[in-house]
Amino acid sequence: MSTQPSTSADPSALAGVPVPGLTTVENTDPAALAARCAELTRPAYPHQEVYGQYCTIHEYIDCPPDQVFDYLRQGHHLEEWTFSLRNFAPSGTPGTWVGDDLLEARTRIFCRVEANADARTVDFHCAWDQGEQLWMIYLMRVLPAESVLDRPGSVVTWTNCRHPHYDANPRPDLAPDPDRTWVGAYWDLFYAGHTVEMANLKAILEHRHRNGLPLNVQPRAAVAR
Repeated sequence: MSTQPSTSADPSALAGVPVPGLTTVENTDPAALAARCAELTRPAYPHQEVYGQYCTIHEYIDCPPDQVFDYLRQGHHLEEWTFSLRNFAPSGTPGTWVGDDLLEARTRIFCRVEANADARTVDFHCAWDQGEQLWMIYLMRVLPAESVLDRPGSVVTWTNCRHPHYDANPRPDLAPDPDRTWVGAYWDLFYAGHTVEMANLKAILEHRHRNGLPLNVQPRAAVAR
């Protein structure tokens, strides 16, 4: 005897108006779902399809999650683990710092950190050239590796979304040089570049944690004074 999925509790109709295109146990046989998933699974994927609109990377770090979060939430540490962000100092706007992005000559980058200790999220809101609209947003989360990998330490995820301003500079009048390469030209390299920077983060935190050293450092500007 065969049975058909019941539609009496179809979630697409619970609000009274059916929603087309949903795939649920109420309207799809498990064998049909398996066949569809097999069609969607390929041995290789084009880079643009995977990283064209969103770029997410992740890494295991052998360091306690609260310590990793505390390090990340202090935005001046970007000077240590990123490839090119340096010389951060208060911008004059409360909570926003300004520094140099040495990826391109004479490029200033503005940054504000929004952190949530309960969720261990650290979001870096940034922009080149100006601090009024911080549209380059780097979303990071620190997970206890104990709960997701059954081992001590942390798992760090990092996501970027392709804001429309990556494709066109909204304030070309503020560019230090009209021929400067715009940050969006590097989008296709975000996965690789951020992987390099995540490796820097891992190396710094694991080295200091392993050797009993303080994880946090003072801003370079404060040390230089």
